[in-house]
Amino acid sequence: MKHLLTIGVALLLSLPTTLHAADVQKQKPNFLIILADDLGFSDLGCYGSDIATPNLDRLAAKGLRFTQFYNTARCWPTRSALLTGHYPQQLHMDPPQGRLPAWTRTLPQLLKPAGYRSYHSGKWHVFGAPKPVADAGFDHSYELADHDRNFNPQKTLEDDRPLPPVARDSGYYTTTAFADHAIRCLKEHAEQFGAQPFFSYLAFTVPHFPLQVPADDIARYRDHYLKGWDKVRDERWQNLRKMGIVNCGLAPLEPAFTPRYFMPGVLTKLGPGEIEYAVPWLQLTDEQKQYQATKMAIHAAMIDRMDREIGRVLDQVRAMGAWENTVILFLSDNGTDATIMVRGDGHDRAAAAGSAASFLCLGPGWSSAGNAPFRRHKVWTHEGGISTPLIVHWPQGIAARGELRQDVGHVIDFVPTLLELAGVKPALAAGSPSLPGSSLVPAFSTDGSIRRDYVFFHHEGNRALRVGDYKLVSATEDQNVWELFDLATDRCEQHNLATEQPDRVREMAARWRQLQDGFVRDAGSVLPIDQSAK
Repeated sequence: MKHLLTIGVALLLSLPTTLHAADVQKQKPNFLIILADDLGFSDLGCYGSDIATPNLDRLAAKGLRFTQFYNTARCWPTRSALLTGHYPQQLHMDPPQGRLPAWTRTLPQLLKPAGYRSYHSGKWHVFGAPKPVADAGFDHSYELADHDRNFNPQKTLEDDRPLPPVARDSGYYTTTAFADHAIRCLKEHAEQFGAQPFFSYLAFTVPHFPLQVPADDIARYRDHYLKGWDKVRDERWQNLRKMGIVNCGLAPLEPAFTPRYFMPGVLTKLGPGEIEYAVPWLQLTDEQKQYQATKMAIHAAMIDRMDREIGRVLDQVRAMGAWENTVILFLSDNGTDATIMVRGDGHDRAAAAGSAASFLCLGPGWSSAGNAPFRRHKVWTHEGGISTPLIVHWPQGIAARGELRQDVGHVIDFVPTLLELAGVKPALAAGSPSLPGSSLVPAFSTDGSIRRDYVFFHHEGNRALRVGDYKLVSATEDQNVWELFDLATDRCEQHNLATEQPDRVREMAARWRQLQDGFVRDAGSVLPIDQSAK
C-alpha cells in the first residue's frame, strides 16, 4: 500500500509539468506567414482570378479575406515593415541607406521570449539585416539571394552559410525548394520541439520576373490568354464585384504610360512580340498577341505552382497536429510589375519561353490585369501598387467562415497582431519609437472594428496618405501634383477631388510632410551595413 501511495504521489508531482507544456502549446498559436512576390490584387481565384489556386481558395473559404489591406509598393520595404512593425522610413529602408537602427527588433526576436522557434524559407531582401539567423533571430533559414534565376540560382544560403551554385538541369525550382525547406523545418520542430509554438515565414519569389516555371505547368494555361488583357481585366472586375470585394469601376488602361526602369534597346533583345505600352488588345499584331498570351500563361503557371507547393506545406501542418491552432496569413509584397528588362543570364530568343535561358517580364498590359480593377503597378502608391489580397485562416480562433473584412490594414500591423495572439508585450529596445500599426485581432471576430488615424506611403518619390476613406496620392511622373480620391466609391482613382476640396488637400499634404519628417527622425543617424550589430 505504501508503495502504491509513493507511485501515486510521484505521478501527481509529474502531472503539472506535463499539463503546463500542453497548455502552452494549446494557448499560444503557431504562425505561418506566406508572402508572394509581385502578385496582383486579383491574381487568386478567391480574389476574382481564373488561375487555379485551390489551396488558397480553401483557406479563404474557411477563413477571412481582407478587402482593403496594403503593402508598401515594393519588395524590401514591405519585408522590413512586416518583420519589424515599423514604416520603412523609420528603418533607413526607403530608400535603403545603411544598417537597420540599433533599436530594431524583428518578429523572431520579439517572439523568442514566449518560447517560439522561428524558421525562414525563401526570399530575404531586408537591407541592413544581412543574416536571417545571426541578425534577425531565426532558428533556421534558407535564403535565395539570386533573384534572376529560378532553375539554377548561383547564390543561396542555409543558416547564413553560402551553398554551392545550383547546376542547370538539376531539377531544382525555387518555389519547390522553399516549400521543401519549410517542410523540413516543421518536421524537425514536431520531432524535437513539439511543446513549443512555431513561427514559419515562407517568402516566395514568384510570380516576380523572370517568368520561369517548368514547361508542364505552362501547358495548363497554353493559349488560354489569347482572349487578351482587356477581357481578363473585365472578367476579374466583374468577379470582384460579385464577391463584394470592390464596389468601384474599372480603371482604364494607360496606353501612354511607360513602365519604370524601361531601358532603351530591351525591345531589340526581346523581339517583335514585346511592346512597351498597355494598349488595347485589338491593336496588337497576331505575333504580339501570341507572345503576350504566352507570358501571361507563364505568370499564371507560376502562381498555380506556388499554390500547389503551399498545399504541401499545409499538409505538413495537418500531419503534425498543428492545423487547428496555426494562424495562417497569406499576402503579396506589392502589386504586379509593369517592368520590362533583361538581367541575369540574358534572354535567348530561340529558347522556350519560361525556361532557364529566357528572361521575360509581365509588362504593363498584363500587370494592369493583375492589379485589376485598380490603377497603376508595383512601385507606385496608387491602389494598383499597394493593394494586396490578405487571407487569414485560424480554425481554433476565428469562428467566421468565408467572410470579408473591410477594415483598412497595412503590413506594419503584423507585429502587433502576432504579439497580441502570442500574449507578448512588445519588448522594444531603448530609443525605439512605438509601433505605428494596429492589431488585426478585433477584425477576426467583427468587421469594421479597427480604428486608425492614417496609413502612410512613400516610395521613390511616389507618395500617399489615407485618412478614413480619403486618399491623397502623388507620382513622380505627374510632377508630384497631389490628387485626392474618395475610396469609399472610387478605389480605381478616376475622380480627382483636389480642385473641389483644396482645404482637405492642404491639410492632408501638411500631415504627410509631418509624418515623413517624424519617421526620418525616428531612424536616427545612418551607419554602414558592415557595422551592423548582431
